[in-house]
Order: sequence, then C-alpha cells, then structure tokens
Amino acid sequence: MFTIEQRDALRNRVLRLAEEDERVVAGAAVGSLAVDGGDRFSDLDLTFGIADQVPVADMLDDWQRTLTDEFDAVHLTDLERGPTIYRVFLLPDALQFDLSMTPAAQFRPAGPRFRLLFGETAAGKSEAPTPPVAGDIFGWGVIYALHARACIERRRVWQAEHCVGAVRDHALTLACLRQGLPAVQARGYDSLSTETLARFVDTHVGAVEPGALRAALAAAVLALMHEGTEACLPHADTVAQRLAELR
Repeated sequence: MFTIEQRDALRNRVLRLAEEDERVVAGAAVGSLAVDGGDRFSDLDLTFGIADQVPVADMLDDWQRTLTDEFDAVHLTDLERGPTIYRVFLLPDALQFDLSMTPAAQFRPAGPRFRLLFGETAAGKSEAPTPPVAGDIFGWGVIYALHARACIERRRVWQAEHCVGAVRDHALTLACLRQGLPAVQARGYDSLSTETLARFVDTHVGAVEPGALRAALAAAVLALMHEGTEACLPHADTVAQRLAELR
C-alpha cells in the first residue's frame, strides 16, 4: 500500500512538470483531496488546462513518458468526456493517479470537487453532470430483475448473480436519491439510514445456486419496489403487481 509521502511526492513532481511546461496554462486538484483532504487511501487526481493550439492527446503522451521513466507508471485506460481526456495510471504500491487535460478555452470545473491551484478557468458555465432520474433507475432495476429470473431458470448462475446485484444497486441508488445522498458509484450507500440498509440485508447472494439466487432476487425486488413507491413513481404499483411472482 502506498504512503501519503509517496502520493505527495508524485503530486509535487507533476505540479513541477506543469510549471516547467509552457503549454500548461492552468491546473487544479480534483476529487476528494481537493475538498476535504481525503485520507491515506485517497488516490491522486490532477487536471490541467492546455494551450488551445496543443493537442491534448499529445500532451498526455509526453507526460506519460516522464511518469513511466520516473515512477514506473502503468497506463490503465483513457476516458473522454467532451473536450477532456482522463488518463489513469497505476504506480507501484497500488497508487492510482488520474491525470486529465482540457483545452484552455474549455477548462472549468466539472463538479464541486475542484480546487484551482494556478492559472484561471475559462469563462462560462460548466456543463453539470446529468443528474440521475428516478424513473430511469427504477426501470433498469426492473429490467435486471427480469434478466435475473431468466438466467436462474437457464442455470446461468454467474450471470444471474450479476443481475441480482444490479437490482440491489439500482434500489440502493434510488434510496440515495430519496435521502439526498450521492447517487453515483455507490458513494452514498454507507450513509443511508440504518432502517434503509436493514431492508437490503437479504439481497446478497449467499451461494451461486438457484435457491440462493431466487431468495436474493426476491429480497432485491422487494427493496426496489419499496423505493419505487417512496419515489412516487406513477407506475410503481403496477410494476410491483407484475413482478409479484419474483418476490
């Protein structure tokens, strides 16, 4: 496991790299370390605004060579969101580093976890992430429930296990929306009320065999129907009736 000192050393080196690179016009910390200091398990997230005439992908390739040479970084994946490219690295001792770059004319906060370190952000409003929609979350939970039943009957037990878990996760996401908690990437689950979480105790699959899968599916569907009703979805009661055989 990496140490805070290792993470700080990487942060300082990357910021120094930005200071020395005339193509970089702004930089910011993002993620948990940007707002509350994170903890010793927090990974490192830094984002930079790049001079508009410079291709972002080329910049990332240049910096990747430095990170590989100096820190033995392994490139895991890229994620493109609009003009921004996120490049994820894995360093020794399981330290994750998320590096993102955006053309300067579009460099602005993409969410609340953003702390400008130098330079300026671009004028204009940020494109806020599309908030989760309760009806869509409920609908996908129902779809996974139907798939789970079919997989159990077909004896596709591992696929069934995946689908049952998806039903549970969609129900938990609805619960997070209802209680005003973060509803993405399970960030709000641990802050749900004790009463709410108690309804999910039996939704975990105890064994990858039909009986255990059916029991977990029944509990997950029951939790999903409850959250659909709490969300006042107009078709929740009708859906509950049609899924009665799964509970």
